[in-house]
Amino acid sequence: MSRVLEGIKPERVFYYFEEISKIPRCSGQEEKMSNYLADLGKKLGLETIQDEYLNVIVKKPGIAGYENSPTVILQGHMDMVCEKEEASNHDFSKDPLKLKIEGDFITAEGTTLGADNGIAVAMCLALLESEDIPHPPLEVLITTNEETGMDGAKGLDPNNLKGKILINIDSEEEGTALVSCAGGETNLVAIPIDWQPPKVSQAYHIKVMGLQGGHSGMEINRGRGNANKIIARVLSHVKSKFPVELAHIEGGSKSNAIPRKGQALVVVDKEEEEAFLKAVKDMEKIIQNELRASEPDFSLAVEKVQDKVERVFTEDSFDRVIAALMLIPTGVQTMSMEIEGLVESSNNMAIVKTEDNRVTIESALRSSKGSLKEFIGQQIETVAKLVKGTWENRGSYPAWEFKEDSKIREVFKRVYKELFGAELKIEAIHAGLECGLFDEKFNGSLDMISFGPSMYGVHTPQERLSISSVERTYEFLLGVLKEIK
Repeated sequence: MSRVLEGIKPERVFYYFEEISKIPRCSGQEEKMSNYLADLGKKLGLETIQDEYLNVIVKKPGIAGYENSPTVILQGHMDMVCEKEEASNHDFSKDPLKLKIEGDFITAEGTTLGADNGIAVAMCLALLESEDIPHPPLEVLITTNEETGMDGAKGLDPNNLKGKILINIDSEEEGTALVSCAGGETNLVAIPIDWQPPKVSQAYHIKVMGLQGGHSGMEINRGRGNANKIIARVLSHVKSKFPVELAHIEGGSKSNAIPRKGQALVVVDKEEEEAFLKAVKDMEKIIQNELRASEPDFSLAVEKVQDKVERVFTEDSFDRVIAALMLIPTGVQTMSMEIEGLVESSNNMAIVKTEDNRVTIESALRSSKGSLKEFIGQQIETVAKLVKGTWENRGSYPAWEFKEDSKIREVFKRVYKELFGAELKIEAIHAGLECGLFDEKFNGSLDMISFGPSMYGVHTPQERLSISSVERTYEFLLGVLKEIK
């Protein structure tokens, strides 16, 4: 059976990219992927370590002439964000991704592509199997659960690695190398709710439609709509006009993705149906006007529900939930005064769920300054107290701070100029990278840099990877490795 990516260069990179696209690897479900990587390392006759966190390390000696060169750690993560279109019946637990080629891009049918960070894994595997590519001793480190907590990096035993140069292949813009990243954490607010029988009878679903979503670090500054914030705003407006009862609210699915979808089940008096529909339509027009440049496809769908609703939030519970959703900060909070254009701190109100006796609100905080991360967390904790809820933070990871002296950065700059005749951009990023944890775990001893090929729509079903950019980026990586002698 022919492969979708057959014949595309670099051939072995895309061979492995297609192979790993057949293996389930959602965050927290990477056992099969980890076993594949460990088995491949052993089949290649290379020293292979698979730890209790399912991280995989494969060590390869330097090629002839490079035996005594500095050891380089090549690093990526094996997990992917698993998002799909509403109409898709794809089962991420068993179905291979359905890859497609559209011009210069690779996409997946109805789902995320997993180029973040599967393309790093594919490049590393191509290097591990190679016999004639000039390179120093390599330690390929592929971590787990990067997307939802960086658990693999947190659990990594630094004694399993001896390299002092680390090249992270988890960036998404060709021609740019990253030398600093934000730290972050997850905040969870839980609001207890009470139920009562509805006083009115006609139920409606209100659904947020047409938002783009996106990476909550990389694209938090693009002005994209947050479905959870929008649905809260609509409910607050409607409730201010006439009695309405709330039976259910939910939105978002991944903490590191700007929520594209949100919905609420409400109950209104039949005599108020016309006014209710008008109030929702009025808010739709207002928000469409506000988002016309960043979210041209945004709309609100209102669907009448024929089934009887048996219970709704008490008015006090409704008020407290909406108050929390309205008050929790969302989006960019501060911009850096030191690096032009860099988001300094942000919060993504990512996931809202209605459970049996509570509503939970999960937010992903990011900041390049620990004090600001703490301050945003305090704001959310204050909101939780005001609405008689509970608050907890978890999954905290540190920022990766810029270092003035870096030999690997100078190698990157020199090789890029030689290969492409242009200056390599050196930037910081608002997204979180595992480099922050490695910097802390190795006591600042690693000389690190991050780069990668161009990809777009990351963490959404519109994710796409540039084929030509992969070819150039891989050529760049080989050029850098050749120089480390």
